[in-house]
Order: sequence, then C-alpha cells, then structure tokens
Amino acid sequence: MTQLETLLAGWIPKQRWFGGKGAPIDHVAVEAQHPLITGEQGLRLLVVDVAQDGSFARYQVLLGSCPPGRLRSELSHAAIGECRLPESGETRTVYDAAHDPELTGRLLDRIADDDGTGPVRFRRLSETPVRTGLRSLVLTGEQSNTSLVYGEDYVLKTFRRLWPGRNPDLELTTTLAESPFVARPHGWIEADLTDQGRTVGTTLAMLQEYLRSATDGWVLAGTSVRDLYEGGHSAPESAGGDFSWEAQRLGSATASVHLDLASKLPTDVLTPQALRDLSTAMISRLHRATEEVPSLEPYAGTLRAAFDALAEVDSPLPVQRVHGDYHLGQVVRTDTGWVLLDFEGEPAVPVGERQRLSSPLRDVAGMLRSFDYAARHQLIGHTAEEELASLARAWARRNREAFCAGYAFAGGADPHKHETVLRAFEYDKAVYEVMYEAHNRPSWLRIPLDSIAALAG
Repeated sequence: MTQLETLLAGWIPKQRWFGGKGAPIDHVAVEAQHPLITGEQGLRLLVVDVAQDGSFARYQVLLGSCPPGRLRSELSHAAIGECRLPESGETRTVYDAAHDPELTGRLLDRIADDDGTGPVRFRRLSETPVRTGLRSLVLTGEQSNTSLVYGEDYVLKTFRRLWPGRNPDLELTTTLAESPFVARPHGWIEADLTDQGRTVGTTLAMLQEYLRSATDGWVLAGTSVRDLYEGGHSAPESAGGDFSWEAQRLGSATASVHLDLASKLPTDVLTPQALRDLSTAMISRLHRATEEVPSLEPYAGTLRAAFDALAEVDSPLPVQRVHGDYHLGQVVRTDTGWVLLDFEGEPAVPVGERQRLSSPLRDVAGMLRSFDYAARHQLIGHTAEEELASLARAWARRNREAFCAGYAFAGGADPHKHETVLRAFEYDKAVYEVMYEAHNRPSWLRIPLDSIAALAG
C-alpha cells in the first residue's frame, strides 16, 4: 500500500460512517482519485476500496491537503496524517475536507454552474439559481453519510458508501420534487464507477433545501413520551404532549407520498409464488436470528406462523417503490407539516436491490415499530420501569392506531384490512431489530423482544 493508503487504513475504521466495524481490514486501495482543486490547499475526491473477509466496499473520501505545518487549527480534528502523495511525490498533510468550508464552498459553486464536464459531474436540477458564497457546516449525529449545511439554504448529503448507479434518494426525491412532503432537491454530484466491466454513472452527493425550522420526528415523539412519564398521567390522551394528532398527520403524509410514487413510477402485483418466496426469506432470517440470539427462541413459533400465513394470502398484493427504511428518524415536522427524508434505503445493500418494488405496508410496519421504540427506550434504566410499562404500551398503541387511521384516510391501503401482510412485515422488522440490538446495543435487546411478546399476546 502507498503511504496514503496506509493512513486511510488506520483512519477509516474510526469514522462513524464506516460500515465494516467489528471485522479487521485486510487491504485498502485508492481505486480512483479526481483532483477538484489544486494549489497550496488541494481537494481530491477519492474512491477507496476496503477489503474485509473476502469482500470489499467502496467509500467516498473528500481529501484535503496542504503543506506540512499549514493545517488550520480549526481543522485539527479532521487530520488524517502526513504522507507523500503518490502522483506528485511531495509530502503533504491530508485531512477530511468535508470539514473545510473554504474547499466545500467550491462544490456548491460548481453545482450552481451546472458543470457537467469532466470525470466528476456537478448538476443543477432546475432553472432555479443556486445561491453561492455560503459557508458549510457538517451536521452532527449522522452515521452512514456526511451532510453539509450551507447557511440556512441547502444541505449537501455526501454518500460515503458507494454502489454503482443512481442513488435511490436522488431518484425518488427528484420524482417527488413537487410534493409538499419532501425537501426540494436542487442538484447532485456524480462520477463513473465500474460494475462487472461496465461503466455506471454513480451518485456521490445530493443537494436539497435545508429545512431550518424542522424538528426531528424521533425527538418530538420522545418529548411526548417524557411528558407522559414525568407528568403523573394515567393515560396518553391526558398528557399535554399527546402525540396522536401528529401521528395521524404523519400517516396521511406517508400515504400521499406512496400514492405519488405509485402514480409516477412502475408498479406491479405479487404473484402467489412471489408471496411464498417472500415468506421463505422471512423464515430464513428468523432461523438465523434464533441461532444467533437464543432469547428469541420462545417466540419463534408465533413468528413462523405469521410468516406462513403470509404465504397463504390469496388476494393480490400491490407493490411499488417505497421509502425502504422508514422510521421516526426519517421524518421531520416543519411549520407546514411533515416532511419525509432519506429515501436512500439501507446503504449496505446494492442499489439494484433497493430499487425493487415492495408493498407500501413495509413502510407502515417500519413506522409502527418506531412508535414501539419511542415508547420503550426511555424505560431502560428508569427507576419506575415496571410501573410505567403499561403506559408505554398504551402510548405506542394510541399512536400506532392514529398513524394507521391517517394513512387510510389519505387513500393508503387500510392497514386493518391487511393485517396478515402487515403483521408479517412488522415481525420481520422486529427480527432484524433483535439481531441489530444483540450485536450493537445489548441493553436495548429487550425492546424488540418485549414488542414481539406484546404483538403475540
């Protein structure tokens, strides 16, 4: 490996967006590098291959460089190290340029110019001018990607894990560009990656409207739950922070987005064989989960019965493009209503798989699971956990019902009329959660297990 690749091999595993934590890195290689800014302060866009356990993943790194000893103090936290760059042979200090507003401002300039020439293409979506001269700030808290906020106008989401093809977030957001339930897209950055000998245009970043007055749905729901637990209330509807009206409006917004996607993108109906295949996939995940997490075994029979019932559904199951990773952290409440974000799907899954059609009830199930999480996670370690458990169940039940009512009212498939399908999707999501919590947050494992027990009761 070159000196730069050696530095990256030590730096990448420490980043929040790195998806291969827990397994050793076998090799790091710079697959491609594209100079964007040259001079004393340089900027290169790197595509970095990381090999682990016989497979590899591609990651995007915005690499800043400057002469040794010239890194500005406010960028010290972004330093990667000092190395000799292979193309020039000169020694430079390299760092994560996503944190350097003097360099990232040039990205906004090139999107504004609709600069579609060269190996890295900067595209403006519409005739609406993009404001320039804005300083960027990295948003904290994001894990799989890195988002830069420019002033109070735009957010540039840079996709760290790269898969060949157009990212579903860009694809679906541009499809929904006129919807009041998405943040308006303004442009994107792309380059070519190779995929099985083919050259494929690949999304590197997406520029959207920044919703400066927005509040995260998970935060709003958490505030409601905290008010319920701390206020000595006997029922969720008696709490001042009752969330059910917001849950109902969120259900309506979700249905509107689903209907919009179905009207503009391909749809289909699952055949009986496709339903059986879907059931088989769910059962396979259940088997893996029970092997890895023995505490799931007491519920395996109930879960298996729900998945078997899905295979026996004899009515047509419409499928379409959906959000794919839907929960309270993927929505925000603005002054005018709910807005859905992050149509990317699961970043660890290839683009082609994320583009597959699915039942919109999969998204509904994801949000229902999120209500359970919002109600239960604040009980972990709470001194009055046992006394509050019934309130947690009541809060989740009230908001689940409100969301489903809003979804059906706005024209979505009535969840109560598709309980077999919805139950299978919700159980499948809970099985995934069991494996995730067992591997990443063992203290939270009780949340999906308790939810499965409640759903089975």
